[in-house]
Parts: sequence; structure tokens; C-alpha cells
Amino acid sequence: MKGRTIALEALDGTEAAALIVDGQLHDLLIDSDHPRPGTIYRATALRPMKGQGGMFLQTPDGNAFLRQVKGLAPGDALLVQVTGYAEPGKAIPVTTRLLFKSRYAIVTPGAPGINVSRQIKDDDLRDELLAIAHDVMEGDHGLILRSSCAGADAQDIAEDIDAMVQLAATVLADTTGEAETLVEGDGPQALAWREWQAEEVDAEPGSFERHNVHDLIEALRSPLVPLAGGGSMCIEPTRALVAVDINTGGDTSPAAGLKANMAALRELPRQLRLRGLGGQVLVDPAPAPKKERRQMEQVLRAALKQDDTDTVLAGWTQLGLMELQRKRERVPLREVLK
Repeated sequence: MKGRTIALEALDGTEAAALIVDGQLHDLLIDSDHPRPGTIYRATALRPMKGQGGMFLQTPDGNAFLRQVKGLAPGDALLVQVTGYAEPGKAIPVTTRLLFKSRYAIVTPGAPGINVSRQIKDDDLRDELLAIAHDVMEGDHGLILRSSCAGADAQDIAEDIDAMVQLAATVLADTTGEAETLVEGDGPQALAWREWQAEEVDAEPGSFERHNVHDLIEALRSPLVPLAGGGSMCIEPTRALVAVDINTGGDTSPAAGLKANMAALRELPRQLRLRGLGGQVLVDPAPAPKKERRQMEQVLRAALKQDDTDTVLAGWTQLGLMELQRKRERVPLREVLK
């Protein structure tokens, strides 16, 4: 099965979306009862956290935590946006830098200027997009025209920009009152429309069955990930971190360690994305000499460039483990598949 397909379905009554690329599950979004990233609140400041440089806020969905709160006093009302999912027992992470994002455009209040995605290289197309934006934009907001504008209809782009500009104006004018949800973050199917590109969208009942999504999801319940060449990788989240163990399997050749490590590191970002895992990630590679570390790093960095989640390769521990820090953008799959 070649090509890219988006399958939209309800999974045990919960909204879900899957992106299948050449028969392989490339991305998976399943709704949860957590506040969605992108949700905008009018929040109320509660109390500062001494030593952490932040403040707790009251929202309709519970307490939120805001960093960099200079000039903010308890009782003040302010607009904030959810940036990710909270860890168990912790406050919702939010920011005051609001983004109004749709398929073709991102409106950026407080950051003026009109910019076109660097992925669009054609100078004539860039000029056309800038002309569309200048015709539609109002006020002092900034605008980013996304890579999905390439090949899109000019009228669709203009309408998308206008919708985000109008939404931004409405929200930014609503600054007084009790804590309230002003904009609900996009659910899985809206996110799929906004973020994914595919030749086919299957939204008819039974789409997950037709594209084998149920079996592909079932494989994610196991910590074991078979690798090309006979090796394997085991991914096990704990309370403090995500542990990744790479093994060579039955391969006893001199290059077995390097082959297993390369295959695992190419696959790791996809597996972390599908499993919804973030935070501190420790990778225990298969036995390999130190001289191969640079090559391993290059492979991992190349794989991370294909992944949208911010992930930093922090380096190596004294025990020879690779240490990564990954933004928590999703609820772990093990929680939504209970």
C-alpha cells in the first residue's frame, strides 16, 4: 500500500485520526479528557512560586502554571494558551504568547511582520502569497504563511487568514471577567486536517479497519519494537523517564552493535511520537566503541529533523547512555488506550 492516507474514526467512542504512509502508521492522534494544547483561557493570577520564576493561575480546567510573570499580581486577569499536556499531579503549562493557527496561516499577536515558510522556495509563489496576505491582514498582528500554502487555492488562503485575524481580534478584546475558556484547542480530526498532507482522506465508518489501523495500534501496546536486521528496541516509560534499550538479537557479527543502533535511532522519533512519550529519554545502545558515537548522533539528529516535536540530544552520560529531552506534547498512549 503506497502513498499517504488519513483515516478518521472513533476509537472506542473517542475521536481519533491516523496517518498511514506506505502502509506504516506514521502518526496517531487520540482525544483525551485533558485540556487540549492551543486552548485559550482568560485566567486569573493566584500566587507566585518563589524560586521558580512563575505563577499559578486559575482556569476553568484547574490550575495552570505560567513562567516569566514580571509585573503580574494576584487577582490580575490575563489571556494564556495551553502549550502541552500536564504531567500527573502538575499544573497545566501555559504561555501568554498566543498563536492562532490554521491550515495555511498562523496569526501572531505581538510579533508583527509577514513571513512565508522557508520550505517554499519559489520566489514568484512567495511574492503571490505576500500579496494575498497584505490584502487581507488587519491591525498590528504578525502572520506566518505555512508550507501548506504551496499548491493551495488563493481564495482558500485568503479566507483562512481572515478567519484567524477575526478570531484573534475577538479573543484579544475579551480581557475582563472571571476565568473562562475562550477558544477550545483543536481535536484529533481538526489537527489532522490542519497539520497533515495526504493523497487520500478516508472519513467513512470503518476507515481504521480498512487501513489496518487497529492492528498497528495494538503493536504499540508492547514495549518491544522489532528492527530491520534482526535486532530489537524496548521502550519502557517510568515515572521519572523513558528508558530505551537496544539489542542486537541473534546477530553476532562484528558490526551487529552499530547496525542495531542505527536502525533503532532512525526509528526512535516515530515510536516516541506514536506512543505519546516525552520528558527525559535515556537510550542504552547495543555494545559499540566510542568512535561510533558521532555516527550514531548524526543518524539520530537526521531522524529528529523529520519529527515536529522539540527534542534535544543532551549528550552522553558517564555510563555511555544517550540522553534526550523531549517536549511533552501528547498524552501517553498507554493512558488513552486504557
